[in-house]
Order: sequence, then structure tokens, then C-alpha cells
Amino acid sequence: MNDGKVTVGRTAGLFLGAAVLRLALFTLFPGLPDLLTGRVEVSTPVTSFKRLQEGLFLYNHNVSPYEGGVYHQAPLFLPLFALLPSFATLPIFTYLLYIAVDLLSANALLKIADSREAGSSALFTSPRRDKRWSGFIVAALFLLNPFTIATCIGRPTSVFTTCAIIHAIAKAIAGAPFTAMVALSFASYLSLYPLLLLPPLLLLAYDRRKQTTKTTPFAFTVTHLGIVVGVHAILFGMSYLLTDCSWEFLPSTYGIQLTLQDLTPNVGLWWYFFVEMFDSFRSFFLAVFWLHLSAYVGGLTIRIRRQPLAVMTLLLGIFAIFKPYPSISDTSLFLALIPLFRHVFPLMRYTFLETAIVIYCCFLGPAFYHLWIYAGSGNANFFYAITLVWGLGLSLLVCDLTFAVLRDEWEVERPEMVGKEIRQI
Repeated sequence: MNDGKVTVGRTAGLFLGAAVLRLALFTLFPGLPDLLTGRVEVSTPVTSFKRLQEGLFLYNHNVSPYEGGVYHQAPLFLPLFALLPSFATLPIFTYLLYIAVDLLSANALLKIADSREAGSSALFTSPRRDKRWSGFIVAALFLLNPFTIATCIGRPTSVFTTCAIIHAIAKAIAGAPFTAMVALSFASYLSLYPLLLLPPLLLLAYDRRKQTTKTTPFAFTVTHLGIVVGVHAILFGMSYLLTDCSWEFLPSTYGIQLTLQDLTPNVGLWWYFFVEMFDSFRSFFLAVFWLHLSAYVGGLTIRIRRQPLAVMTLLLGIFAIFKPYPSISDTSLFLALIPLFRHVFPLMRYTFLETAIVIYCCFLGPAFYHLWIYAGSGNANFFYAITLVWGLGLSLLVCDLTFAVLRDEWEVERPEMVGKEIRQI
């Protein structure tokens, strides 16, 4: 009983400290939120808080928010932020909203860690499962991650997508597949790419649910696919009514991600490639880039079938590299799930190199962008070169974690190979 009270008190202290830290950064450094909001590493055309404010202004004046091609976010953000007092006069309520979303994400992440799903799933139990971090440590690593803090201060709408994804995973592990599908539907409504997480999430929910109730895989899949379709239909219907019975939000919100109409620089790999692309080849390479992004889903889901949480973690890392408009918010979500796999850290081979590359890019990325945009002593190649290095660092991390997860499984099947070096012949 006393241990439980200590744990609750410690967790409450962590959450309170994280909230106070964010609130202090908002209030003591009033120029910091606007500075981070304008950074391409934090905000993208489909998550920018400034663009949200522009859309909200048009919405409050009974003008379509999608006129002018500035606002590219989900329509339901508009009534949510319209309920808050004006940001220009009382920004504190907006600050508190973003802080609350971060705390909700951390709470769901804590539950995922305490479930021990990463080390002991329904179909696989790692011999290293006892080497784990508590939910408190995992939540602390998320809340105190500089990427997470910078994202909260910069106020992109991607924090809502992150919260929905983490809650979808938490609910699937808790044996509540209906709520998990609803949460994932909200995430994919806000940002298109989370829909690719549906196959491993279905597997995770099915593995957990079949332990308590008997259901066939086909019936479970059809039922919960129907839930996803139904929730999307409701959300789209609400959006249709909200935009004066118009479907113009579809091309403005999802079409821009599919066709990459806005080539604003970001930390991803798409923008520069399509700046240099001849128009006659654009459609072909758009199809290739989207095929590349989605091709990992099937392969990872099949190969690491026994660990669906690992599949989703790896996919989130891949999305942070290869999605059309990535930001450090996507990286913070990926880094938030990696500590769940503490038991395979000894099997990872390039941890120092991966950490060094990420830190290297954190310093040189803003410097190269300044040289290009403000100093005029560089060009787009400066910034794109450092985003390539950033992508390389995250790719190494994804590959290293994949190797560690597969090696962990392999050593269970081949115990005589524990501790021995693997060589490809």
C-alpha cells in the first residue's frame, strides 16, 4: 500500500514539475513560443500554429478557412480553439491546453510501460524482459525530452496526433479494442499517416482481447475495420457540416499531403527532391515515395508478428524519416517508445554513433538554415544536406532497433547462439 502511494506521489510530482517547466518557459520567455512556432523543425504546413490562427480568424468571420490556401489542418480544430479565449488577449488557456495534452500522452505512455507488453507479448516472451524501466522513467524521458518540450512550446497541432496514437496503443494493450480504434481514427483524421498503423494495432488488440474472449481473427478484423470506417464517416460528416456543407477540406487537408503542393522546407526528404523535380515526372515519383512509405507496413507486420508493439515503434520511426511533412514532434514520439525496449538495448550496436549524429544535427540544422535564409551565405543545399544526415541518424536507429528485436527473438529459437557474433555468409 505504501509503495503504491509513493509511486502515485512520485508520478504526480513528475507531472506537476513538467507542467510548471512548460508554463515557466511560456511565461518567462514570451518570445520563445513565437520563435519556435516559426521554426521549420517544429512547424510544418500541415501542423503550424500560425496557420491555425489564420484559419481560425477566417472561421470566426464566417469565411471559409480553406480560402487562400494557407490552412491545411482538420476542420474540427477550429471549433475547439474557438471555444478558448482569444489567444491575442489570454494566451494562457492555449498554453494550458497544450500542457494538458502532453500530460495525457505521458500518462498513456506510463500505462504502456507498466503493462510490460514490450518484453512479454501474447505470443513472445523475451528472456531479457526483467531488464526494463518503470512507467515513471519512461514518462519522465518523454516529458523531459527537449524535442517534446520544444514541440509543446511551438504549439503545432501534431501534439494532438501524438496523444491519439499513444492512447490507441494503450487502449489496445488494456483490452479495449473499440476505444483503440476510435483513438486511431482520430489520429488519422488529424494527420493522414497514422492509418498505416492499423494492421499492427489490430494484431495487438486481437492478441490482448483473445485472452479474455473467444473470437475469430476474421470476425474481429471486420468488426473493428467497421468501427474505423464508421468513426471516420462521423468525423467527415461533422467536418462537412462545419464547412457549410462543402467537401473543400478534403483536398486542402489530405490532398496536400498526398500531392505535396506546399514545398515549404522541413526536416524531411521530400521537399527538396520535388523542388528539383520536372513536372512531367512528379506524379510518378509521388507514387514511388508513398509506395516506399507504406511498403514497410506489411513486411514488418508479418516478420515481427509476435511483437506488434515493436512493429508500431519501428513504423513510427520510419514515418519520422519518410513522411511528407515530418517534424521533431514525430521524432519525439518515436523516441518516447524506444525506452519501452530497454531489454534489447545491450543488443544494439551503434548507439553512440546514432546519438552523436542526432546531437550533431540539432546544432548544425538551425545554423545551416540561418546561413541559407538569413545570412545569405548558403543555399538550399546547406539545409537539405543536414536533413539528409538527420535522416541517416534516425535510419540507423530504426535499423539498429530492428536488429536488436530480431536478435532477441532469434536467441530464443537458437539458445546455443546467445552471445555469439552473427555473420552474413
